[in-house]
Amino acid sequence: MSTCKSSNLGYPRIGEKREWKKALEQFWAGKLDKESFLKQMEEIRLQHLQKQKDQGIDLIPVGDFSLYDHVLDTAMMFGLVPNRFEYEGEKVSLETYFDVARGNNNAVAAEMTKWFNTNYHYIVPELDHAVPALVENRPLQYFKEAKDKLNIKGKPVILGPITFIKLSKGYNASDFKTMVNQFAPLYAEILRQLEDEGAEWIQIDEPILSTTISKEEITIFNEVYQALHHAAPNLKIILQTYFDSIEHYEDVVSLPVQGIGLDFVHDQGQNLKALKKYGFPQDKVLAAGIIDGRNIWRVNLYDKLNILEKIREIVSKENLIIQPSSSLLHVPVTIKYEETIDETLKGALSFADEKLQEVIVLTKGIKEGKEAIETKVTASVEAIDRLNQSIDRNNSEVQEALESLDTYQAERQAPFIIRQELQKQAFQLPLLPTTTIGSFPQTQEVRKHRQKWRKAELSDVEYDAYIKAEIKKWIDIQEEIGLDVFVHGEFERTDMVEYFGEKLAGFQFTKLGWVQSYGSRCVKPPIIYGDVAYIEPMTIAETIYAQSLTKRPVKGMLTGPVTILNWSFVRDDISRYDVANQIALALRKEVEVLEENGIRMIQVDEPAIREGLPLKRENWESYLNAAVYAFKLATSSVQNGTQIHTHMCYSDFEAIIDAIKALDADVISIETSRSHGELIYAFEENTYDKGIGLGVYDIHSPRVPKLEEVVRNSKRALQVLDPKQFWINPDCGLKTRGVEETINALKVMVEAAEQTREQLLVKKN
Repeated sequence: MSTCKSSNLGYPRIGEKREWKKALEQFWAGKLDKESFLKQMEEIRLQHLQKQKDQGIDLIPVGDFSLYDHVLDTAMMFGLVPNRFEYEGEKVSLETYFDVARGNNNAVAAEMTKWFNTNYHYIVPELDHAVPALVENRPLQYFKEAKDKLNIKGKPVILGPITFIKLSKGYNASDFKTMVNQFAPLYAEILRQLEDEGAEWIQIDEPILSTTISKEEITIFNEVYQALHHAAPNLKIILQTYFDSIEHYEDVVSLPVQGIGLDFVHDQGQNLKALKKYGFPQDKVLAAGIIDGRNIWRVNLYDKLNILEKIREIVSKENLIIQPSSSLLHVPVTIKYEETIDETLKGALSFADEKLQEVIVLTKGIKEGKEAIETKVTASVEAIDRLNQSIDRNNSEVQEALESLDTYQAERQAPFIIRQELQKQAFQLPLLPTTTIGSFPQTQEVRKHRQKWRKAELSDVEYDAYIKAEIKKWIDIQEEIGLDVFVHGEFERTDMVEYFGEKLAGFQFTKLGWVQSYGSRCVKPPIIYGDVAYIEPMTIAETIYAQSLTKRPVKGMLTGPVTILNWSFVRDDISRYDVANQIALALRKEVEVLEENGIRMIQVDEPAIREGLPLKRENWESYLNAAVYAFKLATSSVQNGTQIHTHMCYSDFEAIIDAIKALDADVISIETSRSHGELIYAFEENTYDKGIGLGVYDIHSPRVPKLEEVVRNSKRALQVLDPKQFWINPDCGLKTRGVEETINALKVMVEAAEQTREQLLVKKN
């Protein structure tokens, strides 16, 4: 490199107005033919590349785009289609690709789980019985496309072999090195072909280096990257890490690659500390992740320049690349459509396009000196200061409550064994009670009515009447199906976090601030920009109305403090734990109002507790203690006879089983269907004595489960759980499913519960 360069690690796939999502769903619905679909995807992909070129980014990523998920792309590139999909062993068809992701009538979808500690979900590769082969060189295709159609000599991006295998399932830990040795030659061939095509740089993502890994695994890294270097000696490899500081700094920066990408945002200062202590090889490039790729706040350019100056004491500007800390997949595309946001707040925001401009400005500052960007530096400092001084960040009542947390009860009045008996007498539920997680289908009609109401085309009275009609319809459906515990269906809610954020102080919502969660599922995370405060009841009217329609218990439905925190863009001027406790205090008031109005089952969902777990094991305890405290702060003021439920999603629960117990929820429901019961092993090794529902069918796949599947999943759980504590439920909310599909699936679930009950009673007698 002749001088400092700017770079990007990855760009949001979804388009400024979710064009990507719309094309996907039209194709799945049969409204868009395959050729037209692929053409639209190409147009979106090229637009994203052209935009980065126009912004002035030097190293533009290619191959970061995906039709569903980049981990799935990697698996399909190697022909890793699970046997149940009857794949023939050549290039994976588009139809098979989506079948693996979504399932079909004959085979369940591959497992889906969180991408490190983000809210992005990836499809878990299955390596059992796998014989990997390079059936398609995706990075090469995207490199050639960018070069031929836009004259962009891009930087191919690929998920690295060690991280890919670490994120996969279906092999024993003792076979890890053997598995790596199967994939290393395939990666070498990818690089060799890229080098032949004229690629200069390649970004190989190895975020696993930011987790707790062993010295033995570092040795494997060295062997693999030696082989890759020999395969393509003229191709410059940037070994890219992100989300935290790297383990074994000296070993990693000595690996046989030409560049090392480090996160200087989420590293708690450890990468910079290691850089100062151990230095950096003079023959390598440092790709400095200096702009936050996971949050939406404008950077203080003065502070960032100070960090870069410290880096420059060790690394010459000729060997420096300025870039975001991670792929911009995790942030919205642009703020240009956010006309309704207050100027004080908007001035402190930065989405993907704005972050790339910050990269460009900092790169210019390094190349030409501070004076070349002085005006922009001053503007950034002033914009952030205006927000910090605003009344929204200085709510004295909220801040006083935080200072007196020790006066709030954060433990239930009696232990579970006493509560359990009181709740058993109160609710009179059968063995293996059936329920759902919370939401029912958000049909096009529901969304249309909400949109008309938001546009003032429907009055409040008309909209409330419509919502009540939907609630009544689904209470009647639940009666007919024969569920034991009902929900009101959440028809008034757009999103489980957004709904509460709209009713609490301290939140801001965007018009088009969408990010990908999984597949075509996009979410619009709220922005927590100020002190969070309770304003008025949020769920009372709908819940009380639903309960008035039935003698069966109806659960009050809230989203927990840690999930609201982890699924929002959170202010960065105070501790995240302080924000979590602000949310918990607000939810506590809602829980108390629900109980006062006769709602004695209250579900406070925490699907995101596991995903917020720090990547370093030494930081787990402090995070989990804070998460448990926030949940209990929100839920512990109720009477012993009030039953607190919670729900959690895709996770490795064995790692946090003690924290799950510490939540002290009376009933917990956990996804387990896609992992084919593997989660149950956690309960074979650990005793759990409270109520628990392990999701008996997968709601993310558009299929009605077979009776034998649900019975099998239930029986598997009952091998390790007492029938008296086991609940039967789907693995998640039913918001995204169709009406008939939902009804038929729940009928199967109830029939499976009845069949299993009968068998248990016969066995007992």
